[in-house]
Amino acid sequence: MIPAVLPTYNRAPLAFVSGQGSWLTADDGKRYLDLGGGIAVNALGHANPALVKALTDQAQKLWHVSNVYRIPEQERLAAMLVERTFADTVFFTNSGTETAELSIKMARKFHYENGQPERVEFIAFEGAFHGRSTAAIAAAGSEKMVKGYGPLMPGFRQLKWADHDAIRAAITDQTCAVIIEPIQGEGGIRVVPDQCLKGLRDLCDSTGTLLIFDEVQCGMGRTGKLFAHEWAGVTPDIMMVAKGIGGGFPLGAVLATERAALGMTAGTHGSTYGGNPLGCAVGAAVLGIVGEDAFLADVSRKAALFRQGLESLVARHPEVFEAVRGQGLILGLKCRVANADMVKAGYAAGVLTVAAADNVLRLLPALNIPDADIAEALDRLDRAAAEVGRGAAV
Repeated sequence: MIPAVLPTYNRAPLAFVSGQGSWLTADDGKRYLDLGGGIAVNALGHANPALVKALTDQAQKLWHVSNVYRIPEQERLAAMLVERTFADTVFFTNSGTETAELSIKMARKFHYENGQPERVEFIAFEGAFHGRSTAAIAAAGSEKMVKGYGPLMPGFRQLKWADHDAIRAAITDQTCAVIIEPIQGEGGIRVVPDQCLKGLRDLCDSTGTLLIFDEVQCGMGRTGKLFAHEWAGVTPDIMMVAKGIGGGFPLGAVLATERAALGMTAGTHGSTYGGNPLGCAVGAAVLGIVGEDAFLADVSRKAALFRQGLESLVARHPEVFEAVRGQGLILGLKCRVANADMVKAGYAAGVLTVAAADNVLRLLPALNIPDADIAEALDRLDRAAAEVGRGAAV
């Protein structure tokens, strides 16, 4: 008999009733150190006082009016994002998947308005994850994402990850845009080198192709810059943002240059809930904290501390781990054992991690995780690895 909740997830046998900072408490009272962060969502941890205040203050004033009217909270957050980024304009959504949909529409509309309606094809990359809508799965193209869903939306081509020669050869007079994650999350915490992003920007400029960055998982301070592409000193034409921007409240955004947004006039796109007062009030509170230079510098400091500990962990458990991947606080442990075994051992040790492709254990802690919690996390990962290592030796 099918359960009341559609069984599309392989859920862990855990249910949490409360959280504070980097810690979650289960319904049996056991506490867990959360290194998954709702998959990079809880950028400032659980029940962050500033976010709780922003939400409750706004909830007592106004929840929803729809985009038929001006929304001051939305305008404020958009102005903050424009001030801090490459973007000239912002459209708010409820999720990362919705940002993919608009980014694809915006890019195609750009070329249509410029008299090149034939430029409808996208170049994407193996291992990518851009959401689970029909357009997003067509962009990713992996069998597990598309199998059984019938004809895919046409116009998407997947290349080997960060193969610049292949990209150059693939761009034609029908290419609309290149869409890429500066750091693949679901794909196994794979970082695109700075020189590759620079080369990609140059290639897009020389061919009239738009460049779309998907920073849903790697953005909002997670690398020690507000957005990961800043390390390479390049900017996209369109960028997808979600997850951490709401700190746990459902919120996403598409950021774009005025040029890229050329065709997006009244009536070309919309959202009932996107950019509602509640979400934007929380988003402004998140950005007001995460966007500060001192905060971002501390993310980099914490990341260096955490990575140093993870490197030691790899050295102590060579039968379990192969290497550390990532940048800032989007980190991964490439495993020699099944990453699912490490996730399960983590439950027993009271630490939560997330599996990713390429047999990687994903670590996405709160950006403000205390140093003491980093030390505790390393200790619990050490215990989990020792347990898995004993099993691997049998």
